[in-house]
Amino acid sequence: MKRRPDVCSCSWYFCSVLLMTFISGLMLMAHGKSACFISLNNYHPFWLNVFFINYTFVGDGIFAFCLIAIAWLFFKRKEEGKALLISFILSGLATQIIKNLVNAPRPKLYFEAGQYLHFIDGVSLANNSSFPSGHTATAFALATVLVLMARNKNAQLVVLLAAATVGYSRIYLAQHFLLDVMIGAVIGTASGILAVYFALNLNALKLPAIKWHPAKNNNRQSGSPSSIQTA
Repeated sequence: MKRRPDVCSCSWYFCSVLLMTFISGLMLMAHGKSACFISLNNYHPFWLNVFFINYTFVGDGIFAFCLIAIAWLFFKRKEEGKALLISFILSGLATQIIKNLVNAPRPKLYFEAGQYLHFIDGVSLANNSSFPSGHTATAFALATVLVLMARNKNAQLVVLLAAATVGYSRIYLAQHFLLDVMIGAVIGTASGILAVYFALNLNALKLPAIKWHPAKNNNRQSGSPSSIQTA
């Protein structure tokens, strides 16, 4: 019997993700991506620069593999480790496919000179791979797996806050727009749900093994001595 992720037990998490997506969509429809980006980036003290420059790596592949190794090797929770790995792969594939299909410049190229003044030296990138946010997708994929497979569901909002902070760090560091982060969160959440389903049902999804019995097959081809009748 196939097992399904218990989404209902994580209602606080998923309802909050839906609410964040809804509010982000309303903001984008009302003000546009340029105004939303600038309004979310008015406050740029030095200590926040340092914090977000370092915290944004929670959505990086290195952090993801470290988390997978801790779950799989240290805590010996193989199902969780498999789910985390699958969620990282699914979210990464989805974001890379979309990035290659959509030509979306990052803020550094999007804004004209002097229109936005908080670019951080050594951080801001100038290329056409803005949509969607891969770091956000990874963060929400990992967060969704952790919430669904956690035995204690009391930390749902804490895990969501950790993932959402990664998303905001991408805007703060002028790597992505709000739309990029919003879609990245949706991709990551969907990838996490699918990953948990696959991890819980890997054994059921395996094809049945074909057993080979040489002795029996040889008997069928040549006939056993007991079956040969003499004249």
